[in-house]
Amino acid sequence: MLCQHYEHIHEGADSAFSVDASNITFGAGCLAEVGDIARSLGMARVAVFTDAGLVATEHVATVLRSLKVAGVDVALYDDVRVEPTDESFKAGTKFAADANVDGFISVGGGSVIDTAKAANLYSTYPAEFLDYVNAPIGNAVPVPGALKPHIACPTTSGTGSECTGIAVFDLLEIQAKTGIASKMLRPTRALVDPDATLTLPANVVAASAFDVLSHALESYTARPYTQRPAPTTPSARPSSQGANPWSDLGCTEALRLAGLYIERAVADANDVEARHQLMWASTLAGIAFGNAGCHVPHGMSYSVAGLVRDFQPDGYPLGESMVPHGMSVIVNAPSVFRMTATDQPGRHLEGARFLGADVSDAAPSEAGDALSERIIELMKATGMPNGLNGVGYGSDDVTALVNGAINQRRLLDNAPLEIDEQVLTTMYEGALSYW
Repeated sequence: MLCQHYEHIHEGADSAFSVDASNITFGAGCLAEVGDIARSLGMARVAVFTDAGLVATEHVATVLRSLKVAGVDVALYDDVRVEPTDESFKAGTKFAADANVDGFISVGGGSVIDTAKAANLYSTYPAEFLDYVNAPIGNAVPVPGALKPHIACPTTSGTGSECTGIAVFDLLEIQAKTGIASKMLRPTRALVDPDATLTLPANVVAASAFDVLSHALESYTARPYTQRPAPTTPSARPSSQGANPWSDLGCTEALRLAGLYIERAVADANDVEARHQLMWASTLAGIAFGNAGCHVPHGMSYSVAGLVRDFQPDGYPLGESMVPHGMSVIVNAPSVFRMTATDQPGRHLEGARFLGADVSDAAPSEAGDALSERIIELMKATGMPNGLNGVGYGSDDVTALVNGAINQRRLLDNAPLEIDEQVLTTMYEGALSYW
């Protein structure tokens, strides 16, 4: 018998959930195993995707050495864009098609892994670009079949992209992020080497860690799978199927680790324990949201990132305006959880407790404030921007932000309450500043 959170199945709702477990190797030094794994997957010529900032690092050198020793031919693509766009996805696809590869290896953060996913998809099953993109922005055409093998090697402790079938990008024509979601996009293998995070700047660690935190909180407070419509066929059950007992396991431990180690990992690059533990939290949260899905903070983040004007964060490419993904998520989160707590106060209180807050005397009516205040404490302690004002937005921008987010239905419909334009407006207004 499942816990009370899942007992009440609504008429026409799903009564089962699926578990998709990623094939992961975790541990210091495991990047050196990539050559042997590539050969075991039948790869003879691979596209190695990375970006200009990583291509000269020891992480990429380790991967290339391992592939050479294994006798795997390499086509190197180091032009991945940080915070990719539809145009950069198309450029990666052209490279992969021209290189005539039989597999993909991505070495980098979520931008690199997502670009490799898209290049794999479109070079394997060519189509009009919007065909595979999530509805209603795209046509949500199902991926026709299995893709070529893809080994993901994350170098940041945040996106969890190595565990999911989601690829996110900026669609330039609408100035907002959207994505492609299919179980077929999930990497075949993931090599998660926590040593890769030891060289990351503090601000990158903070932004990526808050992505972890929000992945876990959003999946844990998502609409339960028993309150989502049953799929028309079992094979049509989405990865974003709502909160479920499997995803809960990863969410709760990821939150506990985030609460313990975020501040330490940001403050001290030599704190190996803290940075390793955040990488493990990222893996757990990636597995969790890959089976449950995120909701409103991520949906809101897409327009926050897409409409950026002149914000340039420390630790990221110079001369380019951007709101890094984890940052664009967390500036919304306190405002969102204040409102969603009215539906699931117990889960929000538990989330605050897992993050280290003392909620022993908190009433259900205080759940939203308790969780939001704990997130804000962590944001202040790690130098995150003070809400939307901190990344360059004001009250005059709220309408545009709402317009950029309202069509992110894959995310918004996974929330525990109904999200319309008025609710989004209130959430953005509440996210303008926190202190």
